[in-house]
Amino acid sequence: MEMIKSFEEGRIKKEIASFAPGDNVKVHVKVIEGEKERIQVFQGIVIRRRNAGLRSTFTVRKVSDGIGVERIFPLHSNIIEKIEVARKGAVNRAKLYYLRGKKGKSARIKEKKIS
Repeated sequence: MEMIKSFEEGRIKKEIASFAPGDNVKVHVKVIEGEKERIQVFQGIVIRRRNAGLRSTFTVRKVSDGIGVERIFPLHSNIIEKIEVARKGAVNRAKLYYLRGKKGKSARIKEKKIS
């Protein structure tokens, strides 16, 4: 177990933005097409966050042309350039799977008031 912990400690990113389920985030992802590399932004609502050390992941959902698109990102991966929090959401749950069945105004999340 100690060998696994020492292996993970060297690869965990230190500079990760603080975000939670319900937040609207912009994930800057490195995309490799042939020999070229570019940054693509995936913006949506975080519906799940799983904390498991180096294996931590988070799921981001967006609606594109009326179709819901979800993408699971490894938190400490090299393909993620940076994560920006666009809006903080006020939610009472850790997993927001109920958003999959909603659309339009009912799928909105209130913004958290920072005082």
